[in-house]
Amino acid sequence: MPQTPARLSDEMKEKIWGSLHLEPWYESGGRRIGEVWFTRPDPLPLLVKLIFTEADLSVQVHPDDAFAAVHDHSLGKTEMWHILRASPGAKLALGFREQITHDRLREASQSGEIMDLLKWVVVHPGDTFFIPAGTVHAIGAGIVLCEVQQQSDVTYRLYDYGRPRPLHLDKGVAVSNTGSHPGCAPRTALSDGGELLVECPYFRTELHTFSQPIQHRPNGHSEEIIVFLRGTGVIGGRPFRLGDAWLVSGVDRVTVEPDGEVSMLRTFVPAAVS
Repeated sequence: MPQTPARLSDEMKEKIWGSLHLEPWYESGGRRIGEVWFTRPDPLPLLVKLIFTEADLSVQVHPDDAFAAVHDHSLGKTEMWHILRASPGAKLALGFREQITHDRLREASQSGEIMDLLKWVVVHPGDTFFIPAGTVHAIGAGIVLCEVQQQSDVTYRLYDYGRPRPLHLDKGVAVSNTGSHPGCAPRTALSDGGELLVECPYFRTELHTFSQPIQHRPNGHSEEIIVFLRGTGVIGGRPFRLGDAWLVSGVDRVTVEPDGEVSMLRTFVPAAVS
């Protein structure tokens, strides 16, 4: 039987680098929130989050499926970021300025020199970045972004600014791609007026911006997650606000009625691997 869209829960996670300022997506409650995971009681096909930073995250890397299965009994972690807000000069690190060896990566992680070897990119709202497993990366302070990733939480820290948290140099160095990264992902215009942000074997993510009611057609073969990044309105007869995530499945189409301009991110597992 057809189902109506279901709002996912907001699971707020405190982080030492998190933010006290979550507006306009959420009310700030005095806790240093770094991540908001969109969840339900049973696992979703993808893990989608909003990330809020007031300090720099660790320099880290994620394994691919094969390595994670052997060493962590988990899926690997390929992900993407879509920037929602960025303070002037806010940066991300993605890969290295030039090719280095794995031995130098280990040494640089221990000494802190890794910060000078990384390729740092100044970011702006609307930028999108694709981060395949094996990409050494770091998120800087002053950023709010939406992350779409495989359903995995395996992270290997390479450098953490002297914070009292464990590093994972053996695993991290083993899985790291020590070359460069292409930077900001290009957008592709879609026939329905939306934009394709990223498509890979693990997820397809699109951005749709509109101010008039639409008949949204879910992908039809896998559960789809919709995140409202801007605006308010009604989806399937139920009110939504910015910062909401909804699960859509089992329907041919769903009506989305905006109160004004709305930005809606949709993501799902492509048919080839669903």
